[in-house]
Amino acid sequence: MLSLPALRVGTLARRGVLGAASIRAAHGHSGHGKKDMSVPHYYDKRSFPLPDVPYQKELGTEQKALKEKEKGSWKQLSNEEKVALYHLKFNQTFAEMNRPSNEWKTVLGGIFVFFVYGKGGWTVLFPPKPRTLTDEWKAQQVKRMLDMRINPIQGFSAKWDYDKNEWKK
Repeated sequence: MLSLPALRVGTLARRGVLGAASIRAAHGHSGHGKKDMSVPHYYDKRSFPLPDVPYQKELGTEQKALKEKEKGSWKQLSNEEKVALYHLKFNQTFAEMNRPSNEWKTVLGGIFVFFVYGKGGWTVLFPPKPRTLTDEWKAQQVKRMLDMRINPIQGFSAKWDYDKNEWKK
């Protein structure tokens, strides 16, 4: 028996001969969580009204008796029995499939939560500017640098006229 790492190193032809199903079976992988697409499954869909298989595959004693009664005249069946026969084949009626769901409440609630807590989220993503970037702070910083005469020969303070209290032209 080849091990899984040997198969990975081997050529694509070797994997193709063994097949993915035999590799999973050899290594104990059962493939849980995946549907077998070779077997038809039941589903309710408005665009495809006739599913491949009936809704209920195994019938109880009452349901088997109802199926036998179905073979006779339908005039002898009550409305409840006709509905029960329908629900043996289909899970939902078209009216039930077309009935509006309450999903709009979830969507509206999500939008509401987004707006209520959205400001908090934006402040995390885009925090407010620090006070050191305000114009007042920058003006005070420039004034302090000029008072301290920072770089008086060629730098910042060299461009300030201390006699006229304005920038040199």
